[in-house]
Amino acid sequence: MIISLLRLLALMRDDERGLNTAELLGNAALAIVALVAIWFALKQAGLDIVATITDRIMNENLDAA
Repeated sequence: MIISLLRLLALMRDDERGLNTAELLGNAALAIVALVAIWFALKQAGLDIVATITDRIMNENLDAA
């Protein structure tokens, strides 16, 4: 009886079918850090991605009007 209970507890402990909130928040934080690091590296390389995207959007809006 005790052995089967221990087996059941071991199976439940090793079950990784879902992500808990801490894991999801950790993944989101790592993604944000990665995006900021990429943005900073591009900024240091002299590429202003935000300005380029803004210019393209504004030019598309002017062409459509």
